[in-house]
Amino acid sequence: MLPFEEADIKAATSVALQQAAPGVDPELDKVYDHIKALDPTGRQFATVLRDTIDQLLNGEVTGRYDWKALFKTEKTHAGTLVEINLQREFRFADGDAMDYQIVGVDVDCKYSQQFGGWMIPPEAMGHLCLLAWADDYKSLWSAGLVRIRSEWLNTGNNRDLKLTIKAGHRDKIQWLWHNEALPENVLLHMDATDRDAVFASNSGQGRLNELFRRVQKRRIGRNVVRTVAQQKDYMKRVRGNGGSRSALRPEGILIMGDYASHREIAGQLGLPLPEESEFVSARVVTSGPQHGDAPRVTLDGKQWVLARSDDPVEPAPALPSHTRQD
Repeated sequence: MLPFEEADIKAATSVALQQAAPGVDPELDKVYDHIKALDPTGRQFATVLRDTIDQLLNGEVTGRYDWKALFKTEKTHAGTLVEINLQREFRFADGDAMDYQIVGVDVDCKYSQQFGGWMIPPEAMGHLCLLAWADDYKSLWSAGLVRIRSEWLNTGNNRDLKLTIKAGHRDKIQWLWHNEALPENVLLHMDATDRDAVFASNSGQGRLNELFRRVQKRRIGRNVVRTVAQQKDYMKRVRGNGGSRSALRPEGILIMGDYASHREIAGQLGLPLPEESEFVSARVVTSGPQHGDAPRVTLDGKQWVLARSDDPVEPAPALPSHTRQD
């Protein structure tokens, strides 16, 4: 019988050689296929990452929109929240030795705001890891699977004996999604002058009006609205009957939500389509010869186009309200 060290080296070498070719890690392939079946486009995964970052920022209470504003302990807690929120979203079972059990396979979950910064604990050796990364400044995210091998890890230990994957071995990660677009943190990426103008008002309604006035033709998510309004009834502050939608109509600004009819109007005007709990605002004017072949939509018996900077302001038409897009 081989001594333990020699047997271990031979076993590790055998596994590494097998995993160098595609389709030779049946457990990894099985987990990969299952996750892709649950979320073919990655939209749910991206939403979990976006919502987790927003959960940490807690904009409704704190007014924060920048990862750098988080306390160190909050940043440390991000990995745990991602793990919990992914499990809740995809209903992964609890693992025996690792975080999850996916199609009967133990899988650990690791998240990092810095690409390659996943901290691998000693107990994950030989197990599958689901690695997730999201960068709010680049508006990108990735997620992949890898079976942890000691020879692929950096040797420098931290206090918890956790290691990182060597840059030269990140090609061993089988990406579920790689460098995909993370739903934008509009407040983080908008022009600083415009952002200052939005937060200048002491009124939540006034701040929301300024947001939709200054951030047009871009998706604005629920958390942005919540952070700007800083009020419990923040969604009500967007709608008609006293909200931003009615307040900005005299300025020619439409605010389209996730209703099917609103999405259709946005599509006809060539705007981004608002997804669930998103809004897109834009100033419109009645169509004229000067607008050429610009996309247009018929509302209130007239044809409307996106306003040019030199178009005079005229009141916008009323938007229909129907069933939200599923």
